[in-house]
Parts: sequence; structure tokens; C-alpha cells
Amino acid sequence: MAANHEEVRNPTEVRMSQMVLPCHANHRGQLSTGQLLKWIDTAACLSAERHAGCPCVTASMDDIYFEQTISVGQVVNLKTKVNRAFNSSMEVGIHVTSEDLCSGKEWKVCQAFATFVAQPQGSGKVKLKPATPLTEEEQLEHSIAAERRRMRLVHTDNIKDLLTQSTLQDERSREGGTNGEVLAQKTRVESVELVLPPHANHQGNTFGGQIMAWMENIANIAASRLCHAHPTLKVIEMFHFRGPSQVGDRLILRAIVNNAFKDSMEVGVCVEAFCHDVTVPRRHINSAFMTFVVLDEKNRPCILPRIKPEPGDGERRYREALARRKIRLDRKYVISCNQSEVPLSVPWDPSNQVYLSYNNVSALKTLMSKSDWVLATEIDKVRLYTLEDNSFLSFRVEIKVKVDTRQSFNLLSDLSCRTKWDPYYMKSELLQQVNEDDAIYHVVTTVRGADGKLQDFIILASRRPPCDKGDPYVVAFRSVSLPTHPPTSEYTRGETLCSGFCIWSEGDMTKVSYYNQFTPGLVSQITTNISGLSSDFASTYQACERFLLQNTTDLNKPEP
Repeated sequence: MAANHEEVRNPTEVRMSQMVLPCHANHRGQLSTGQLLKWIDTAACLSAERHAGCPCVTASMDDIYFEQTISVGQVVNLKTKVNRAFNSSMEVGIHVTSEDLCSGKEWKVCQAFATFVAQPQGSGKVKLKPATPLTEEEQLEHSIAAERRRMRLVHTDNIKDLLTQSTLQDERSREGGTNGEVLAQKTRVESVELVLPPHANHQGNTFGGQIMAWMENIANIAASRLCHAHPTLKVIEMFHFRGPSQVGDRLILRAIVNNAFKDSMEVGVCVEAFCHDVTVPRRHINSAFMTFVVLDEKNRPCILPRIKPEPGDGERRYREALARRKIRLDRKYVISCNQSEVPLSVPWDPSNQVYLSYNNVSALKTLMSKSDWVLATEIDKVRLYTLEDNSFLSFRVEIKVKVDTRQSFNLLSDLSCRTKWDPYYMKSELLQQVNEDDAIYHVVTTVRGADGKLQDFIILASRRPPCDKGDPYVVAFRSVSLPTHPPTSEYTRGETLCSGFCIWSEGDMTKVSYYNQFTPGLVSQITTNISGLSSDFASTYQACERFLLQNTTDLNKPEP
């Protein structure tokens, strides 16, 4: 069995186990988060270098949510591997658990995703080889890595848009008076670190994990100055390394509490580097935002003092902290929604549009990556596959058409065209073109609810072109709710789970796969009429094929 396990083990996988000793702990006898960040960065870098075959540096670390603390005497187990390689960068997945050797229990501490950039010797550029997923889980992570990369690239713009387009509500603005209010400048901390050889990695650059540990330390001091207690770090928002530093550099670290919410606070940390030559300007190395709580003896969050921001930049940081918190809460809500419960729809809002889109596409890619699909029937070259997963029943309809793949993608991603071929669509109206890749539609179907009324839906359509060669075009659909379009007495408002198209180019043919996941309440009804459903799908997607053939142009045909 061991030999078989080794055969399927990802070649970039690194496993590291560390015993937590007193020298790794804070004053409470718990593992210092800074030390944990060092171990995370080390293991992730080893995975990246296994894949790249050359030195790699940390470019960024995605948001980290710490679910558990780790005590002295316990063991930290880290597992890292490369999820996907792009041109010169790659995403490394990190999974951290803690183990109690006495009880044998093991629990999740955090999951993280880091981006590393290959740094070849000399002036040449490196083109990384593709990462080859070996399991269903790895295939899923490989596919969704492209979505996470997209989110990283738009994160800063999303904050700016939220600040300019929406009115952020401060939950503490209704509290009267200024008693207990703390001036933000009283939490300000500045520290300097001299980069010595023990702080450098094997390339001579300052070890990314060491910088993150210094940042966590100074942020902890700033948080303590607000609450006059020992805080606990719960969330780190993305570390983004803007440039390297070397042995001999001086690092200036600054931290300040940007905002204090009812039972949590955000601390902003900035790192600049300079050398012994004072004529050389300082370099911005890193920034991050950390969320702390103060726990009482029963491990419950305590109420925190209010913060009074400094005019100008302080007020800007105060509002940006509100924006980041709203994004975190919206994202947490999207993740926590149980698909087996109603309502399924998540309210659409500018603050959660990026994550709703990500969640929409990721859900479809998760369904696509499943390996247990069973061919139920084939009628006139229309194949119907089924998948039973827990209490869910999913369908995949597959056709092959001799049309241009990209044009098929454009046609199928426009829901207003679907009434031309899908008999279940009576009306489809574009309500909002969110951006180039996302749009919201009001759909009226021919299906009637229990009350005899036609069902209508508010659908978010998210489209993605291929990230790399071999990837499909993706069009994902999910229900959302819009305050401007509430349910009406004319229709019964329906909700849909994950559905959408994955479109592949196969030579001169295009393979179109449509996926649909049904709610548990419909499973028994559907399974009793699988033959009727197969006939419906066959006729519908034969109409889809005719629609594509009639509406795509021959790209090789010269224009008149």
C-alpha cells in the first residue's frame, strides 16, 4: 500500500512537522503566529522550488483565517504543494493542522495560498512547466487557482470601488458619546530591524517568513496599546511583497490600529527598507492588514474601545478598514450558505460582487471536476450523464458541434439569447451588466410552481475565457437577490443551484457540456422520470446545436 501511495503523491508535495517548544511560544504558552508564518513560508518555498528547479521568492500570501491556537508540546503538521504554474509564478496550497500526541487528536489550524515567483540565475527569464494534477482534488485546485489569481489582481480595485460607490455603515456610529475613545496615534508603533545572515534565505534575500514574523510582532504591540490586554490574531489579509531586501538592509516597520469594531480591530502594517547609504531612497517592501480579538477567560471576544482616527490619512485608513471588513463578512456569508436550505440566493452587492463571481465559477468547476459521472442515456448524439453526490443529483448534457469555440462561448454566455433555443425560457432580460465578465438577468420560465404561477429567477451569469491552453471556456449561473427586483405576485420566485456551460475546443469541433445541480427536494421527482428528462434534454440541446450552427460565422470565410 505504501508503494501505491507514493506513486500518486504529487512531486511538489512537502510535508513538515514541528514540535512546539517554549522558544516558539508567546506569553500564553501558545505558538507565536510569527513562528507559524515562518514555517508556512519555508514549506511553501520548498514546494515552489521543487517545481521550478530554481530559487523562488514569495510574491504574496492570500488571506489566512486562524481557526485554532496551538499549545506548547503539540505538533504542527504542514502540507504544501504547487496547485498551478503560470508563466513565471505559481500558486502553492498550504494546509496546517495541529496534533496532540497524548490524545491522538488532530484539528485544522488554517489553510492558505501563496504565490511564488521563480528567480533563475543570471538575466534570463524562466517559463515554468505546467503543474500536472494527479487526483480529483488536485484537478479542482488546479482549475480554481485561475479564479484565485483573478481575485488577487482585482482586490485593490475592489476596495477602491467599494469606497466610491457605496455608503459604508459604521456599526458603532450609533453609540453615543466619546467615553473610552482612544486616539489612533496612541497605538502607533515603529521599529527597526537590521537584516543579518540568519534572517536571509539561501539566496541572500531576507526570508519572507521572517519579514512576516516581524510584521505580526509589531501589529500585536499596536493592538495591545488599544485594548491594554493580550490580543489574539484571527485574520491576516494578503501579504504582498513589492520588492526584495538583502543582508545589511535596515527594515523600518510601522503599525497602527486603523479601526476598532465592536469586538475586533484591524491593524495596518507597513515595511520599508533602506541601506547604509542614506542618499538611496527607502523602498516599500510589504503591507498587510491583521484582525485581532481579545478573548476573556471563557474564550469569548471582549468589547473593545472605540478608535478616533487622525485627520487625513487616518480617516482614509478608517474607511478602508470598514470596506475590508464588509468584504470579509460578505465573503463569509457566501461561503457559509448551506445549499440544502432555502433561501439559496445571496444578496448581490458591489462589496461582494467579486467573491460571488468567484464562488459562482468555483462551484461549477467543482462539479465539473467530479469523476463519478455515469452515462445515463444517449439520444441522437446528445449524451446525458448523472451524478449522485450526498443528497444532490446533478446532470451533465454533452453535445459536439462543428462551430467556432469562442463564438459558441459568446452566444451561450448571453442569457438573453437562450429563449431562442431553450423551451423552458419564456423571457430573459438583462438587468445589469456588472462588468465584462458578469451580468445579472431576470428570467421567466415556462415551469409553474405549486401555486400554479410561472417561476421567475434572478440569475448571475459569470463567464471566463481559458486561463491557459487546454482550459475550457466557462459560463456559470447561480441565483442572487436584488433589492431593486424583489419577488412579485405575478410569478413564483425560484432559486437555482450551480449550473452552467463548459466549452472545449477539440480540433475543428466544439464540445459543449451543460451542468445542472438540483436541490434535494427535487431529486425524488426527477429520478422517477429519468427517461422523460432524457428526452427533454435531447430535444433542447438539439435545438441548442441548431442555434449555434445558425448564429456562428465561418472565421475562415473571407469577408465580402
